[in-house]
Amino acid sequence: MPEGPSIVILKEEAAGFRGRIIKEVAGNSRLDLTRMRGERVTALCSWGKHFLICFPGFAMRVHFMLFGSYRVNERRDNAAPRMSLQFARGQELNFYACSLRYIEGNLDDVYDWSADVMADAWDPAKARRKLRAQPNVIAADALLDQNVFSGVGNIIKNEVLHRIRLHPESTIGALSPRKLGELVTQAREYSFDFLRWKKAYVLKKHYQVHTKTHCPRDGERLTYRAKLGTRQRRAFFCERCQKLYRS
Repeated sequence: MPEGPSIVILKEEAAGFRGRIIKEVAGNSRLDLTRMRGERVTALCSWGKHFLICFPGFAMRVHFMLFGSYRVNERRDNAAPRMSLQFARGQELNFYACSLRYIEGNLDDVYDWSADVMADAWDPAKARRKLRAQPNVIAADALLDQNVFSGVGNIIKNEVLHRIRLHPESTIGALSPRKLGELVTQAREYSFDFLRWKKAYVLKKHYQVHTKTHCPRDGERLTYRAKLGTRQRRAFFCERCQKLYRS
C-alpha cells in the first residue's frame, strides 16, 4: 500500500495537469466516470494516502488500497485501468486496482489537513492531544491511525518505532511526555526521509528493521509478527533495544 510520501510524489509528477481540461475518460470503475469529461482540473492534492483530483464543486478521491498503482503518460502492459483520464496532445493519467470515490463540495469540510504528516498544516500539538485521549492503544496501532498520523503506513511505523527505541506493544498512556513527543516528531521526520530516499531510488537500502532479520544497532535477531495489534499488520522489531512501556 503506498504511504503518504508516495502520494506526494504522485502529486508532484501529475502537477502539469493542473488547469487542463479532461478530453476523455475511460476505465472499469462502477462509478460514472463520464462526469469528469470536459471538466477542468483545478488542483491536485494529497491527504495521507488519498490522492485528490479537484474540479469545480467536487473532487475525485483515489485510494490505492494494497495493490493499486498509477502511470503518468504511459500505460501498464496487459492491465485495464480502473480510471484513465485523457488530455490534449495524447497525455494521460492512468490508475489501476484502486478505490475511487467522488467527494462533493469543499475539501476543507471533509479533511483535517493538520493530521497529514506531510502537510504544511501538520499540527504536532493536536496529534499529542489525540494520543493522550487513547491511553490504552498500543504504539503500533496509534501510528497507523489516519486520524492522528495521516499518511503513515506500515513501513514508516516499523522504522519510526525502531528509530525511537520503542516496542510496538507499548501503551500510549505509559509513555513519558518526552517519549510521546519523540513518537510524534519522528512520524513526520521519518516520512520526509522516506520521501527523499524514495525519490533517489534508495529507500529499501535505508530500512533498519522492515523486512530485515537482525537489528543493525545491537545485532539481535529481530522479532517478526505477521499480525500485530488490532490493525493486524506486519511488525519487525528488536526485543533488546526497543523498550516495552505498559500502563
